[in-house]
Amino acid sequence: MDRDIFDQTMQTFKHRKPFRPFTVAMENGDRLEIDHPEALVLRDGIAMFAGPGGVPSVFDHEGVTRVIGDLAGQPSREG
Repeated sequence: MDRDIFDQTMQTFKHRKPFRPFTVAMENGDRLEIDHPEALVLRDGIAMFAGPGGVPSVFDHEGVTRVIGDLAGQPSREG
């Protein structure tokens, strides 16, 4: 996924009100269920998610294929 699209998409999902969980689909087939906005940190095309139990996941824009979640009736953003 393009870095700017990644940054914009992740910020949009993280800051929507009210927050709703969303899924990040990775190139390798993994999926991360982002279940809380404060568990996600973003900077310059890189993200860190602290999953349930404090298990960290670090990923970047190059490894993300799409972000899945409803944005007020808009389709999910894909890169």
